[in-house]
Amino acid sequence: MYKILSPIGTEIEIPEFAGQNSTTFDTSDLHGARRYYDQHGYMVVRHAVDPALCDSIRAAFEETVKRYSGYIYRQATANPEKNRINEHGFVMNPLLNLQSLGESRFAPLKHLTVKVFASETIKAINREIFSEDGKLVQSMYFEGNSETWPHQDTYYLDSENIGAMAGCWYALEDIDAGAGRFFVVPRSHLIDMAKNGKNFDVAFNHDRYKELVRKILAENQLEFRAPFLQKGDVLYWNAKTIHGSLRTTRPQFSRSSLTSHFIPLSHRFLQFQARIKPLSLHEFEGMAFHCPKDMGKLSNRIVLGVETTFPKTFQMAKKLAIKALVK
Repeated sequence: MYKILSPIGTEIEIPEFAGQNSTTFDTSDLHGARRYYDQHGYMVVRHAVDPALCDSIRAAFEETVKRYSGYIYRQATANPEKNRINEHGFVMNPLLNLQSLGESRFAPLKHLTVKVFASETIKAINREIFSEDGKLVQSMYFEGNSETWPHQDTYYLDSENIGAMAGCWYALEDIDAGAGRFFVVPRSHLIDMAKNGKNFDVAFNHDRYKELVRKILAENQLEFRAPFLQKGDVLYWNAKTIHGSLRTTRPQFSRSSLTSHFIPLSHRFLQFQARIKPLSLHEFEGMAFHCPKDMGKLSNRIVLGVETTFPKTFQMAKKLAIKALVK
């Protein structure tokens, strides 16, 4: 086992190898995986994605994103940014919503990732969790670890039925213990926290929310788990399960991975626990995908131009709009 500090400064042990993992499941036992998911707020399914497809996605990322000098929407800020590449050559600001990427520059990456998100295995897992088909409302791509803070997704996005959304983290390579492992806090999906708004709004008081999560983790002495995921393994978690990524202690290793968020097909999408947001749905590989800021649309390319020309003005306007929404 590998010793590392948790996000609240306590020493924890995480598995170096698959044999040291806690409970995992094969694709032949999705019913058992669902029972574990309901009880613990997460589940690991082994060999859910073809390793060869994982390799192709990483190669496409190298050929498209790594060679692109322009702006792409990013996960941590939801703003358009240029690549921030560290001393080891890893992109440190993860991509947001690969399904919205423009075809002219990013077609290989977009098509391959869509194939993963809408694969028959992922569809089957969604049906097991939701008792109906799922639709994708958000996706991301990580290469370097940006050390994501502990949080519940429901604070930012969810189904209209709170807690019905499920996230999925896909390992595109064997994830080293020191590369910034994805972690979950088992059974934290049973905890109700402050809603997005007032003194905990995401626009101006995001740090208060982050501190609240850390306080709950420390006071309740909750457990952190960061399973070893091999190339092609996936980890599903509930929208209310506290999760994030651990600090990087071996920066020479990347942690190439995808993330997607699904809600039941019949459910509406809830944003910031405040409003039902209409979805811009497109069908790929027989699955419905929400494509916000689809770069295939001229109007969205114009917005991108405004955001990158007047970033501070645009970002403040966005914060004020969110504040008004979640008051």
